[in-house]
Amino acid sequence: MAEALLSRLSAGRIDVASAGSAPAASVHPLARQTLHDRFGIDPSTLEPKPVSRFLGEHFDVVITVCDRAAESCPVFPGRPQRIHWSFEDPAAVEDPEAQRIAFERVAIELEARLRGWLSRPEIRARLADDRKEERRAR
Repeated sequence: MAEALLSRLSAGRIDVASAGSAPAASVHPLARQTLHDRFGIDPSTLEPKPVSRFLGEHFDVVITVCDRAAESCPVFPGRPQRIHWSFEDPAAVEDPEAQRIAFERVAIELEARLRGWLSRPEIRARLADDRKEERRAR
């Protein structure tokens, strides 16, 4: 959900990659439903990816969203900024209605944290600089 939300909130100005330490075979149906129903995001292109797919790649920022991921997150080249936000796994909730609510709550909280991060002066300045570079390249 974080990948889709950040892509949307940044209007595509940030290259977003998402991966898990032990990804499921497919994106949870309630994650897809939440993204579609609550945020109007088409989740059809989302797929779980193992973090091993990105080993050796350079990132500016690595954000982990669960404690297990933070503990097992590899070290990426270039010393990216590391940010950790601890969210409970909504898929671990057993009651179906409580699970649906948990997915919505996590998505709403992720959106709020991402909006806050995007509003930080250094992030806003970097995105503005990238936009200037993009205009010069045209």
